[in-house]
Amino acid sequence: MSSLRETLIDELRDVFDAEKQLLKALPKLAKAAENEDLKAAFEQHTEETEAQIEQLKEVFEFFGETPRGKKCKGMEGLIEEGSEMIEEEAGDAALICAAQKAEHYEIATYGSLSAWAKLLGEEQAVEVFERILEEEKATDQKLTDLAESVVNAEEGEEEESSAAKRGKTAKK
Repeated sequence: MSSLRETLIDELRDVFDAEKQLLKALPKLAKAAENEDLKAAFEQHTEETEAQIEQLKEVFEFFGETPRGKKCKGMEGLIEEGSEMIEEEAGDAALICAAQKAEHYEIATYGSLSAWAKLLGEEQAVEVFERILEEEKATDQKLTDLAESVVNAEEGEEEESSAAKRGKTAKK
């Protein structure tokens, strides 16, 4: 079991860094979002992420480890993709997609961490990982709901714009 413990600690360091990277990226996503509900969701998730980082510090203590991260290349890549979408002004639907990719990465990680902590009999860690996992799943669902409403709104705007253009062309 010592190698499983080492793997858990290694992934804990990885997700600790991932959360810190995400904490820096979320305000940029909120600023780039046009939809007010989406802005609010990014702002709320920023607050949740701050709390999650504090909870992860507690988990390090449960294991007698110093809270420190290990460069999370996965989150780094996901954030880079999101940054490109912001620069390209790709729209709210693209921002939601970028955010959901990060959420799914976190969901996968917390699911594994929880399972491993159960195997190791680390119930306090399981509770924290499960709580964070549920928050990540709720955020993902909120983003899905927003994706459906934002995409529908953007499609409506595009249809109105196309109809207006067709109207101008028909008048000529």
